[in-house]
Amino acid sequence: MSATIRAIGTAVPQTTIGQPAVRELFRTQTGTSRLAQRLIGAAFDGSAVDTRHTVLPELDPAADAGDFRDARGALVSPSTRSRNDAYRVLAPPLFVASARDALSRSGTPADAVTHLVTVSCTGFTQPGPDLEVVGQVGLRPDVFRQHIGFMGCCAAFPALRIAAAFVDADPGAVVLVVCAELCTLHVRTSDDPDQIVSNSVFGDGAAAAVVAAGGPGLRIDDFATTVVPEGAGDMAWNIGDEGFEMVLSTAVPKLIGQHAGAAVAPLLGDAPATSVPTWAVHPGGRAILDRTQEALGLPDDALAASRAVLREHGNMSSATVLFVLAEALRRGLGDGAPVVALAFGPGLTVECARLTVAGADGVGAADGASAADGAGAADGASAADGADGVDGTVGTVGTDEAAGADDAGAANLAAGAAPCPAAATGLP
Repeated sequence: MSATIRAIGTAVPQTTIGQPAVRELFRTQTGTSRLAQRLIGAAFDGSAVDTRHTVLPELDPAADAGDFRDARGALVSPSTRSRNDAYRVLAPPLFVASARDALSRSGTPADAVTHLVTVSCTGFTQPGPDLEVVGQVGLRPDVFRQHIGFMGCCAAFPALRIAAAFVDADPGAVVLVVCAELCTLHVRTSDDPDQIVSNSVFGDGAAAAVVAAGGPGLRIDDFATTVVPEGAGDMAWNIGDEGFEMVLSTAVPKLIGQHAGAAVAPLLGDAPATSVPTWAVHPGGRAILDRTQEALGLPDDALAASRAVLREHGNMSSATVLFVLAEALRRGLGDGAPVVALAFGPGLTVECARLTVAGADGVGAADGASAADGAGAADGASAADGADGVDGTVGTVGTDEAAGADDAGAANLAAGAAPCPAAATGLP
């Protein structure tokens, strides 16, 4: 029985920032050169991002000052230690909120989870967020824990590979995968084009997936990985003195366009890319989506979910592709519908997966929640007793029943992003 994503849960911080306001915040900083001002305008206006979410309320120019913006409106650049101290406080609530959402949507009791895989590349701490999930969500203290750190935007795929391997080895396994990224902790003023692009697209968010044997959901059919060595210097993620430093050269979209076809070929066989109606492509940026779509000859609606997530959330690194899958399901996918997912990371690495909607005539999707005002998920999308899924039932996964989960009912896969309560950073 194949490993299946039984539910996807999401969470975002409460603060929503609009692209025009943040563009002007960066563009009008004292000391910004004329060239940098033009680059900031072009990067923000051409990003195809309307809104993002952040754990830093002060990045909203209308909000009170904070550790990253002083009372005069000047952006401050804290040390890497201070930024990581903020991660230690602000990351765990996002991990926990998305994990709870995924478990609720799948109808899975917390003590049924046998394996926990956490993912993050935007901070480090031990004891880590994995233990926060165990303690706050109520997982068993003997749950197997695995953390994937610093792999970048493609890291959800290695996490899902690990989850699928656990389930393939033990059909009674129930794996909780949780990706959380606080990308905006690493913003700073700069004339460097890579940093300007990063400032214009990255946001914060978390997504979780429950993976078990069989049952309704997204069946995991296969994975594929491609490394493009000539792009090793064009996408990188390093630790600097004032936060983590992103290298994202203008060559990346072109390289992805050149290699996208070969990357997905093992998943397609002799079939053309157009035989798959839905492509969950990590929206690293507008140009990356454009080049991928062009290279594969896909119609506009094939990447509609990816563009919607980019527009509403920006690039949330490893969590983003799970947001895209949730959005695709919310839009409606029929039983047996194929989906190909892709994400890109340092290396240059292209990670891919082929999935199939399984177990129902269609997978229902909850309406998205409003995160800006801290409202709960709309239309019961994150109700504690489980949101409605296909046929009005909620799929339940337990360690003793996972092997027979085909008859358990349909889990509500597509999640509205649940807002995560704000916490004070307390930076020194």
